[in-house]
Amino acid sequence: MTQQPIQALLADAVARGVAPGLSAAVVRLDGQIHTFTAGARGAADPAPMDPETVFWVASCTKAITTAAALELVARGALDLDEPVGRRLAALAEPSLLEGFDAEGAPVLRAARKPVTLRTLLSHTSGLAYDFNSAETLRFLEHRGQSLGSAGGLGLPLVFEPGERWCYGVGIDVAGLLIEAATGRSLGEALSEIVFRPLGMDDTTFDPTPEHNARRAGLHARLPDGQLLPIDPIPPLPVDLRGGGGLCSTPKDYAKFLRAVVHGGGGVLSPGALAGLSTSQTGAAGVGEIQSVMPHLSSDYRPMPGVRKGFTFGFLQNHDALPGGRAAGSLSWAGLPNCYYWADPASGVAGALFAQSLPFADPRVLEVFDAFERAVYAS
Repeated sequence: MTQQPIQALLADAVARGVAPGLSAAVVRLDGQIHTFTAGARGAADPAPMDPETVFWVASCTKAITTAAALELVARGALDLDEPVGRRLAALAEPSLLEGFDAEGAPVLRAARKPVTLRTLLSHTSGLAYDFNSAETLRFLEHRGQSLGSAGGLGLPLVFEPGERWCYGVGIDVAGLLIEAATGRSLGEALSEIVFRPLGMDDTTFDPTPEHNARRAGLHARLPDGQLLPIDPIPPLPVDLRGGGGLCSTPKDYAKFLRAVVHGGGGVLSPGALAGLSTSQTGAAGVGEIQSVMPHLSSDYRPMPGVRKGFTFGFLQNHDALPGGRAAGSLSWAGLPNCYYWADPASGVAGALFAQSLPFADPRVLEVFDAFERAVYAS
């Protein structure tokens, strides 16, 4: 692989103020992983960005939790279509939010359909996030709660399970289902199923002091385009870890992507790979996020004009991207502008991590697009 164009575009992005530093990894056709870095770990940390720098990867967690859940399905420990309320009492009789009365109180009714692992992993359960659902946000504000205090089990559905696609806390709840099925913490379960077999030594819910010593700083993008250092996000509550709690490095995350694009890597079973790579949804609005918290996330409309679906855990493009990934490729992202794709047809994958809010920063997305095209060009 010719590394110079990729290294040059990262260095140019840092020079233009896209980020204080960027870190990337590429899975080659032969399975080798190449890493690229530029800049510093943060606006307030002059230490050079390097392949060992640790990032909060937020929703990049989702694909890993999904893979573990599908492995448990393959082992017979979980069932895709069993009502999750049989294991998680809080969802035994899920409530659906119909609206709000004249006083602003939530109007709830019993959902007619059960929530299942199938709907959790495909974002069709009816469980939304607060930052992309005005109804969920209003519900929490009326209760005097935040998403962190309510957790995935403290929310009503915003539509009947299976009715449509909406990005939400479904895979966070799937993490709780993994705990219920294994009798272990989610971190222990993921370590046994994914991290240790793949050698992902720097991927964890609970970073050690040594991890934190090489952690990238988090930033907020100001209206003038400058980046302001902000405090790191504290460890997420257990209810929300499965969808957004991991810290990792692009090099470590690429080990997971390599397993996805190279036949499971001896770790992911054929059944799990089939679930990860088979669309479960229609195309309407899939992958799109309309933010109601602009400080946290901008609107996100990935791959406009491309036919898409959502598998268990991934956004999937049904059309090839010119100069980039093949049809059937898998992708998603993490809140602090972490992005990745995995292309099973080509055997190639890539990850580009920054640490800034709001999500869907057009500056970082432009670099990610150029990074992908540079990988295929090489």
